[in-house]
Amino acid sequence: MNVLDPKLSRRTVIAGLVTTGLVLGYVLGEGKTLSMNDIRILSEAKAAGGTVTDPAGTAPDRYTYYPGTEELAKDEIRVIACGTGMPSARHGQAATCFLIETGNGDKFIFDIGTGSMANIAALMIPYQYLDKVFLSHLHTDHMGDIDALWAGGWTSGRPNALRVWGPSGAEESMGTKYAMENFLRFVNWDRTTRNYKITPVPGNIEINEFDYKGENQVIYDENDVVIRSWPAIHAGDGPVSFALEYAGMKVVFGGDTVPNKWFLEYAKDSDVVIHEAMMLPDQYVNLYSQPPQLAWRTCCEFHTSPQSFGKIMSTINPRHAIAYHFFNEEATRYGVYDGIRETYDGPLSMATDMMVWNVTKDDIIERMATATDEAWSVPGTAIQPPPQKGLPNPMSDFIKAGKWREGYEASDRMLDEHAKKYGLEDQDWRKGYWDNQ
Repeated sequence: MNVLDPKLSRRTVIAGLVTTGLVLGYVLGEGKTLSMNDIRILSEAKAAGGTVTDPAGTAPDRYTYYPGTEELAKDEIRVIACGTGMPSARHGQAATCFLIETGNGDKFIFDIGTGSMANIAALMIPYQYLDKVFLSHLHTDHMGDIDALWAGGWTSGRPNALRVWGPSGAEESMGTKYAMENFLRFVNWDRTTRNYKITPVPGNIEINEFDYKGENQVIYDENDVVIRSWPAIHAGDGPVSFALEYAGMKVVFGGDTVPNKWFLEYAKDSDVVIHEAMMLPDQYVNLYSQPPQLAWRTCCEFHTSPQSFGKIMSTINPRHAIAYHFFNEEATRYGVYDGIRETYDGPLSMATDMMVWNVTKDDIIERMATATDEAWSVPGTAIQPPPQKGLPNPMSDFIKAGKWREGYEASDRMLDEHAKKYGLEDQDWRKGYWDNQ
């Protein structure tokens, strides 16, 4: 597809060009070259996006997204890739996670794979709004950072419980309810001590398990947002794909799946479709240390190959297709892209972490987020409740007897000043030093 297709907005064109097209966004087709007019357009892409007419003003058309600076329109959806990579840890790409924001203020996390929480945090969204997680399946590269969201949000002011939706399994021990209940057992020491020291409600998980066999079933219907699920085929019974419907638009998140009849039926008429496109077998052998017999199966038996991804998109014909679940780098992206283009020539993004799409009925705009590596949590409208009285102290008298008095008392003057500043003079932390009440 020519990056200068007249159907694309100038803003989208510049976004694709500035992010170097083939690396991240729209791309020039084989044999296509930039004309002098194209180069003129490029030359007008000022440092912040548009033509700057006022040296004291702001640039009118940014090609980068600055988190927290742009209000969504009522009839708009924003999709942010917070994890697009593979199960193995990598600094540049976390495992699967997509955040979808709707114009009514709701925020939905679809999968939360290992390492993705750092990217979510960089968006500086109050944790009280990051409380809805939808798991496509229970592989760790799709749920491995549930612990970081659970504890990180708790310690950063989330006042409410975490809400998790996920599929059942072929048997009880293979479902989301079993996984989350045993997760809370796994973190029991963490949970018990924070219950006592902070407040217990944010440490709860509200589990919403649904039938993985349900076809296009409604699993969420609140505040003008409807989320549906249908079966996916990946590794065993249980995985699902999702569709989020809002303001007359539909965004589909495939999770992990091979080509299947349900996806072809229920992902039709979508504005945006997010679907895996795995690396090629030789790339797994040469770069990912997989034996050849596993490499072809990873690509094509329990995942979707680039060629199959393209065939799916050509069949359902979304307004925009997003390929993810591969390490997006020089050694891989061209092979994956070329494989997709064997069977699909429509609008396409080769996803990487912190890529952003703003979706309306008139336009789909792709950009990269410019976010800080040193983000702090942001207060929301709700205040976390104080510690709950009456909980048993998890610290024994044996451990409490080991406290060093002079070390504690070194903080007295600083804490007196803190109390005066925030009106906490009635709190006796000196007593708390010794009895932890």
